[in-house]
Amino acid sequence: MTLVRRVARPMLAAMFVVGGLDQLKHPGGKAATARPLVERVGPRLGLGDDTEMLVRANGVAMVGAGALLALGKLPRVASTVLAATLVPTTIAAHAYWEKQDAQEREKHKVQFLKNLGLLGGLLLAAVDTEGRPGLAYRARLLGESAQRAARTTRREARHAAHTARREARLQAARAHHAVS
Repeated sequence: MTLVRRVARPMLAAMFVVGGLDQLKHPGGKAATARPLVERVGPRLGLGDDTEMLVRANGVAMVGAGALLALGKLPRVASTVLAATLVPTTIAAHAYWEKQDAQEREKHKVQFLKNLGLLGGLLLAAVDTEGRPGLAYRARLLGESAQRAARTTRREARHAAHTARREARLQAARAHHAVS
């Protein structure tokens, strides 16, 4: 792991670990903020209506994935989980377009854009293969290797069949000469 990754991952994860712990300890205020979003999309996603429990579950996901990202363990999976937790949190808490007061709207707009920046960092971390080939590349190589193996197998089978026919003709000719 490079020095940049070793330093940047904990920096990116810190906000999620701290925020997740706060959601676990004090879910009430966040549950009130999240309730309209949960009521709107919860039934379509099969989520329960216990908003406080959903806030705590979000907090658990943030703490767990944040810790994994900070430690450099499963960083792509951890970043994806954190991105998934950030989207509903941002929509529920910082819908600046719904605010009437200009000062309130500006405050939430800044927080929305901050979260958008965090989301960008998480997406970059989610696709960072650390210079190693990604899964898509490895899958393509595996597929190409399988195709080569299949072609080689077909070619060898044709050669074996051709050799077997030639050998059978040779044996038949020897048998015919032996009888004559």
